[in-house]
Amino acid sequence: MTDKPDIAQKAPFPVEVTEGKTYFWCACGKSSRQPFCDGSHKETGFEPVKYTAEADKKVFFCGCKHSGKVPLCDGSHSSL
Repeated sequence: MTDKPDIAQKAPFPVEVTEGKTYFWCACGKSSRQPFCDGSHKETGFEPVKYTAEADKKVFFCGCKHSGKVPLCDGSHSSL
């Protein structure tokens, strides 16, 4: 079990989301379907974060896995 997530990338993932649709953001950084979960977190101690879109729009999912506003980017990648 790890206590720190893998950094998938040091930039956000821009994604067009659909109002009312639920997305599961990868918190461990191991998913091959970034920024979304593919089940790679098994036995890591991490769990995916549920995000339900409030509107049809572009959002920026955290790619570095260190955001203080998970699952969305807060710019934390700039200090890694």
